[in-house]
Amino acid sequence: MSRRQPARRRRTRKKNNDALILALLVAVVAIALVVTVVSWLFSHVWILVLLLLLAGAAGGAWGYQRVQQTRWEAVRAQGLRYALSQLDTLHHRQFEHAVRDLMRRDGCRDAVQVGGAGDNGADVKATDPFGRRWVIQCKHRRDGNRGSAVGTPDLHVLNGTARQLHGADVVVLVTNGRFSANCRPLAKSQRLHLVDRRLLGMWASGSQPIWEVLRELPPPRKASTLS
Repeated sequence: MSRRQPARRRRTRKKNNDALILALLVAVVAIALVVTVVSWLFSHVWILVLLLLLAGAAGGAWGYQRVQQTRWEAVRAQGLRYALSQLDTLHHRQFEHAVRDLMRRDGCRDAVQVGGAGDNGADVKATDPFGRRWVIQCKHRRDGNRGSAVGTPDLHVLNGTARQLHGADVVVLVTNGRFSANCRPLAKSQRLHLVDRRLLGMWASGSQPIWEVLRELPPPRKASTLS
């Protein structure tokens, strides 16, 4: 056997022993420090009480701010209004966010914007205070009614995914523009709801929730949670 191997083993064993001793020293110092701090705190109870009071006050202040922020957001949401001229100037993604915010204003606390790649026809999803699940597709036209009409292909996509993939009770296509002539018969036959520029203007600038603007909605799943 080579003499180098026992030498390597001795060096390795020495390194391991040194590491173990260092770890023990660190543990001893840490324990001593903790014991010292605890002993000092127990001998100065008033400082411990003061720290607890400060922590409680800080937690109470944080909680109060959160409550006030929530209340303010609710008040702001209740007063949300959009003019059609405002909606016309939005980017299509901002338009989706505006529709989401209107749903929240109406009491849909879980309203989310989900539009984007792979959205499967849904841009906004929400649950109304009556328990109904809404799936909304948004079609923004910068030129409003002068822009191209929303056609039946968009309705077919929405109709094929809203209930099957998203579990919708109410399926809506909303635009700040107009729909082609063939959209309304198709929407009626498939129980889809169209919100054109006129209805959008009523909904966005008024105080009525969308379920009071639309007709022939499915019945509520539960009593309203609005207070």
